[in-house]
Amino acid sequence: MIEKVDNFLYKGLRKKLVDNLRNKGITNENVLQAIENVPRHFFVPFGLENIAYEDQALPLSDGQTISQPYTVAFQTQLLDVQPGMKVLEIGTGSGYQAAILAELGAKVYSIERITKLHKTAQYTLSSLGYQKCQLFLGDGYLGKEAYAPYHRIIVTCGAVEIPQNLIKQLAVGGKMVIPVGINTQEMLLVVKLNEHDVEITKHGNFVFVPFVKGS
Repeated sequence: MIEKVDNFLYKGLRKKLVDNLRNKGITNENVLQAIENVPRHFFVPFGLENIAYEDQALPLSDGQTISQPYTVAFQTQLLDVQPGMKVLEIGTGSGYQAAILAELGAKVYSIERITKLHKTAQYTLSSLGYQKCQLFLGDGYLGKEAYAPYHRIIVTCGAVEIPQNLIKQLAVGGKMVIPVGINTQEMLLVVKLNEHDVEITKHGNFVFVPFVKGS
């Protein structure tokens, strides 16, 4: 089992974080409750637990990061996840975003290209009881066609374009949230209107690690 513990201090810090996110404009109470429920300090490297509930991104191995809580909340709120939905996540990272999606009642399929992160996230999520999360090692640009179509797709790394494979694997009426850009990314919400058309809206600028092709 995971050696870290969840005590009153951490629970209090999560409540404070949720209040902070609410003040920053996050209004979806289900998303806020999910963030309050998930012990983020289990998903950060040892030694960083004391700042796990600061609203900032934190480093992981291989030059990757666990996203700032506001970014996680913003993307998740934009995604509009409902219980029972199939959600594909591109970029498992620490597994924190997958845990948030699972708290919302989603059946989560998540792809990570870095073996160490994939294995660590598997261990953490399993140890915390998130059994609805299926994690895969591979190329996120390819998606995971075997389980398509997905009601929702979330990309947690900065893409230079919207991968067509992901649009194909999105159900009609489904939504994808993806940051697109080079140095900074614009958060896009892609709604699949039919098999040939999508609607794209823009939702502000963010900074993510690059979305890398290949596994």
